[in-house]
Amino acid sequence: MQLLSAEQLTMRYPGGVLALQDLDLELEPGLIGLVGANGAGKSTLIKILLGLLRPTGGSSRVLGLDPSTQPIEVRQRIGYLPEHDCLPTDVSAADFITHMARMSGLPQASARERAAEMLRHVGLYEARYRTMDGYSTGMKQRVKLAQALVHDPQLLLLDEPTNGLDPAGRDQMLELIRRTGRQFGISVLVSSHLLGEIERVCDHLIAIDGGRLVRSAAIGIFTAQTAVLAVQVDHGLDELRGWLDRAGLAAEDDGRGGLLVPLEADGRAYDLVRDGAFELELPLVRLQRTRRQLQDLFRAVDGEPPVASAGFVAQEDA
Repeated sequence: MQLLSAEQLTMRYPGGVLALQDLDLELEPGLIGLVGANGAGKSTLIKILLGLLRPTGGSSRVLGLDPSTQPIEVRQRIGYLPEHDCLPTDVSAADFITHMARMSGLPQASARERAAEMLRHVGLYEARYRTMDGYSTGMKQRVKLAQALVHDPQLLLLDEPTNGLDPAGRDQMLELIRRTGRQFGISVLVSSHLLGEIERVCDHLIAIDGGRLVRSAAIGIFTAQTAVLAVQVDHGLDELRGWLDRAGLAAEDDGRGGLLVPLEADGRAYDLVRDGAFELELPLVRLQRTRRQLQDLFRAVDGEPPVASAGFVAQEDA
């Protein structure tokens, strides 16, 4: 069964704000990243998939169901981690997760057992009886993940799951998300404006900008090898560039003290760089085929004009 699909999906809010425009998607089960700048339409798309918003145009399907006409059936099969802080702080995590399990239809005993199991999975078993007013931001995010999992969903929708976390907390949450998808066999859609997070966790990427689809493809396509060699020498960079130019191979500065050399079809670039370094007696530090970077997607895609990328972050903050 297809995981998610959308056809000409459009959402225009009162006042004329266009959040999504003619979005077409077809996604198979797996770990999927939804990336876009703040305001790109990520949260709007998630709310439509949950049946919380009715689109003004087009249609969508979630696990074969229409969230506009079957919102309850859809939400029975989906776990949702919202971006905003929404936990009741005057109860314990165990009581809250048990309550969420009961709301999903589990009897009391099974709900408590399932709550304990999920809190153990997210690393909060020892703190499960503490009231959540003393929880850190990272612990609260883990509680939100536990409640999203407690009813054994087929799909998780995670809206900015690392929001507010420090680098160590982000690493732990990302590992937990990936382990959850692999261990439980659950499909996961992770929304984020941090490209590095998507690359670390997901196998497939959906990129949207200004409510429009930029591209939907496997992560490997975006990070595949390029037809460019990265070259570094210990010294004499200008001399090597001149030698390569005279040999008919155009080289450009990479802006970081190295050269970018086009890899020709016959593969002679490797030999020319090696021969040039040998003849000029330059220590060759690096000779490596480069890979595309995920953030390059928002500058250009397969020769197409670049897409506006304000608000994107290539990697996690240090």
